[in-house]
Amino acid sequence: MKDKSPLLLIGVLFFIFGFVTWLNSTLVPFLRIACELTHFESYLVTFAFYIAYVIFGLPSGRIINRVGYSRSMTIGLSVMAVGAAFFVPAAYTRFYLFFLIGLFLMGAGLTLLQTAANPYAAVLGSPETAARRISLMGICNKFAGVLAPLILGSIVLGDTGYITSQIDTLAVGDPLRDALLTELSRRCILPYCFIVLFLFVLAGFVHFSPLPDLRPSEEASSAPSRIAAPRFWLGVVALFFYVGVEVIGMDSLIGYAMSHGMEASSAKIFPALSMVAFMIGYLIGIAGIPRFFSQKTALVLSALASMAVMTAAILTPGIASVYVLIFLGLTHAMIWPAVWGLALEGLGKSISTGSSLLVMAVVGGALLPLLFGMLIDRIGHQAAYWMTLPCYAVILLYAVTVKHRSSN
Repeated sequence: MKDKSPLLLIGVLFFIFGFVTWLNSTLVPFLRIACELTHFESYLVTFAFYIAYVIFGLPSGRIINRVGYSRSMTIGLSVMAVGAAFFVPAAYTRFYLFFLIGLFLMGAGLTLLQTAANPYAAVLGSPETAARRISLMGICNKFAGVLAPLILGSIVLGDTGYITSQIDTLAVGDPLRDALLTELSRRCILPYCFIVLFLFVLAGFVHFSPLPDLRPSEEASSAPSRIAAPRFWLGVVALFFYVGVEVIGMDSLIGYAMSHGMEASSAKIFPALSMVAFMIGYLIGIAGIPRFFSQKTALVLSALASMAVMTAAILTPGIASVYVLIFLGLTHAMIWPAVWGLALEGLGKSISTGSSLLVMAVVGGALLPLLFGMLIDRIGHQAAYWMTLPCYAVILLYAVTVKHRSSN
């Protein structure tokens, strides 16, 4: 296997991360219609998916230490396939709990995959360019994020305006109403059957691929553990709030556009456009770090720019505010890789545990969108976005206080 082969395979896995994760931006509005949910209930989609990260974060590190990175990736992909299979009975019965169980299992498998894959991108090279490598992986992730809402949205959200107008004329409990909702729900069966097949095939491919084991360098092995350092734990906190606002910014786009009167079949383009902006941001990071600016500088600028874009979106009236929100993809792009790169510096032999804890911080994507959904039901969609500004402030605080290892 050539030297670049491990990163190529990790790139494929990051594509899977993105495709599966950003299907949620379509599932939130789709299941809100098909299962007749409130905004709060619809954001249980993200809760079920991301809560798996905090439950399986540390166990994932133990699994990796016991069976190795390659076998852990195979297990993770297989668990994700089982979770995707739950969508078949869920769609036939229109039983929301089955959808949530499937999403929870997919999140559990993805937790194991993320815990194994992110260290590869972080340590296969110099620490100073970790954010650049993770950005390269992020392009794979976000390219999948461009495709996911467009593909699933074209299948499940077509003619939803016509269907919902028919449903609104029928009383609750009317057999015709239930039939229309069940027909809508079953649209997701075929795409998720393809996902199940693809995940099992990829699991077999990873199982037979001779991935090298990650081994700490002599210097890293002899270095003291810095898992208790404030810089690391502040990184975990920053990542918690970042994932929360990233999920809110992406998974709310279709619903927010629909609140301004746009058809769901047309609104599905917004997550894809935001993902394109993400990819542009990643390319800027790849070209600029560390040649023109450091990981810390990228994080400071990203946090400030995200606050500016969100404030502009809140203050902009009408459908134009949705177009403003697209630019969050550009300003968010460097936050995840920069936090990972800065937080993992100097962990030495504790990098596996540190990676597990950082992955657990993704639980922010479970809790903060749920609060966001509650606020939508109470104060409206646009006003609910105010809750993101304190989150960006926490990220900015981490960015301005963290020091490079060489400065310690």
